[in-house]
Amino acid sequence: MQEERLTIDLYELTMADSYWRRGMNRPAVFELFVRPPVPNRRFLVAAGIEAAIDYLAGLRFDAAQLDYLRSLGLFSAGFLDYLAGFAFSGEVWAVDEGELVFPGEPILYVRAPRIEAQIVETYLLNVVNFHTLIASKAARIRLAAGAASLADFSPRRDHGPGAALGVAYASYLAGFGGTSNVAAGLKWGIPVIGTMAHSYVMSFPDELEAFRAFAADHDRPVLLIDTYDTLRGAERALVVARELREAGRSLAGVRIDSGDLPTLTRRVRRLFDEAGFPEVQIFISGDLDEYRIQAFLAAGGVADGYGVGTRLGTSYDLPALGGVYKLVEDESGPRAKKSPGKRTLPGRKQVWRRQEGDGWRDVLALADEEQAGRPLLRRRLVGVRRQKEAEPLEQARRRVTAALAELPEDLRVIAHEARPGYPVELSPALAALARQVENAGD
Repeated sequence: MQEERLTIDLYELTMADSYWRRGMNRPAVFELFVRPPVPNRRFLVAAGIEAAIDYLAGLRFDAAQLDYLRSLGLFSAGFLDYLAGFAFSGEVWAVDEGELVFPGEPILYVRAPRIEAQIVETYLLNVVNFHTLIASKAARIRLAAGAASLADFSPRRDHGPGAALGVAYASYLAGFGGTSNVAAGLKWGIPVIGTMAHSYVMSFPDELEAFRAFAADHDRPVLLIDTYDTLRGAERALVVARELREAGRSLAGVRIDSGDLPTLTRRVRRLFDEAGFPEVQIFISGDLDEYRIQAFLAAGGVADGYGVGTRLGTSYDLPALGGVYKLVEDESGPRAKKSPGKRTLPGRKQVWRRQEGDGWRDVLALADEEQAGRPLLRRRLVGVRRQKEAEPLEQARRRVTAALAELPEDLRVIAHEARPGYPVELSPALAALARQVENAGD
């Protein structure tokens, strides 16, 4: 959307105008990372990288936007003329979409003329923070659910239609099987999933008639059985399952959205199994997340799939991610922030990862250092030219699936209690540079 081009905090533009007036537009490096510690997260799934690159490659300012900026009375005519001819001319290094990362590690960095690097800060933080937040939550739900199917049921509680699209994308990236959001299906080809609402059942004289009508109108239906009484609803669904079998069709499943889910799912499973319908699947929903799925399974619940809504779309236990975008290098050399509790590490960096026994070892090094393992950051954009085509969503999704399968056991733990963060090491050269900058004058 056109408005996205002005997803810029005002102070970035006022600073940029000051830089322009003073001739301060030499190359600078800004690094985007999530500040540690991150509560309740043992790892993060980097996401929003492709959207960030698309934004940078396409960023221009049209006449209407420039007229608006001029109307604010804040900017010099020369700076507005500069924006009129704006096109990104720097470079971006970033991890791959769906790469597992840890707090303190750069997800991307921008090396560009200072004004360019400065004014893109807000959009990059917005898109990477949100998508990474949701993808990380979804990956934890994926781990808790095991082999069961997962569907994003969050749009009605997400923070706006744009957020709902982002949740559908990020959750599918992290291993969900689909979404209820039809717009996301159109945009990315994500499978769309849905059953029925209680209002449908209540719109008919009785529950059995509602089930029969829905089954007549849709192939392989899933029936919502808890509108009135779940076990009676299951018995009526069984009547429909028998009728469909006689007609050469089948009932795909039933969904339960409320009640004592562990007990109800066991009883419903027994009902269908004993009646000779083991293929009928049980889906549950109702304010689920990784913690509640874990508790459901620990209590003996049985389910073939989960619909996850509010607690996914709002990342209920961690509603915001502390991603920051900091200057780490300019024409005068490495830069670092020294504020207590918010210190940063100087210089352009690379992350190196290698397998060690049953675990991983990540080393954060200077960009020109060689370390053992594989480098996570790759050059993705030079000027407005991608260094390779944007990869399909399915390819990035496979990357997440493979990474979660390889995730060391101690990082798979899902718990509320505080645990030590993943120990990202500093290379000797980076540690020495950090000490040097720390001891230098302001």
